[in-house]
Amino acid sequence: MSTKSITFALLTSLSILAAGCGVSEQGQTSSLARITLLEAASGAKPDGFGGTLLSDVTTMVKGQATIFNDSGRVTLAVSLKDTGAPGAPNTPSPLNSVTFTHYRVVYRRTDGRNVEGVDVPFAFDSGLTFTVPPDGTAQMGFEIVRHTAKEEAPLRALQASGAIINTVTDVTFYGKDQGGKSVQVTGSIGINFGDFGDPTS
Repeated sequence: MSTKSITFALLTSLSILAAGCGVSEQGQTSSLARITLLEAASGAKPDGFGGTLLSDVTTMVKGQATIFNDSGRVTLAVSLKDTGAPGAPNTPSPLNSVTFTHYRVVYRRTDGRNVEGVDVPFAFDSGLTFTVPPDGTAQMGFEIVRHTAKEEAPLRALQASGAIINTVTDVTFYGKDQGGKSVQVTGSIGINFGDFGDPTS
């Protein structure tokens, strides 16, 4: 086998290993972002944040069928990639702060049936803006299930069928450090869609 073939095989193996370990692409930045907490709350009970979301496709409010969007909440931390050597730690500077400006939500099922608009809701992108300080944390709310998703297939059919769709939902946050270098990080949360009991009825 040639040297080029060996090098290509090694790089391919390393890429697969990194992907399997859930390594987030951090680009050339010296800042490392990580999600310390990812939660969600039903629009029918907006203060009930937890690690798994029961997303109610329709909620009866004073006798009227109502559709709520659902909210997410993320806590992000930023630290230095290179912490330095023992006795000579590196010190973060304001340039290591990361400003996040948008995010993407993707729904998937563990049985492999992942056709958007048929098996799972459509993925979507949206904006948000907040800054995480170096060696600090910041918390931000965002929309994790849109109103429109509950009025489209496959969620709309759940209003009458009584079925439940179980998903793992991946949320990727995109930003840049203060030097303009890209940072992104992904977290996952379980979302179960169905026509559940109505806490506000």
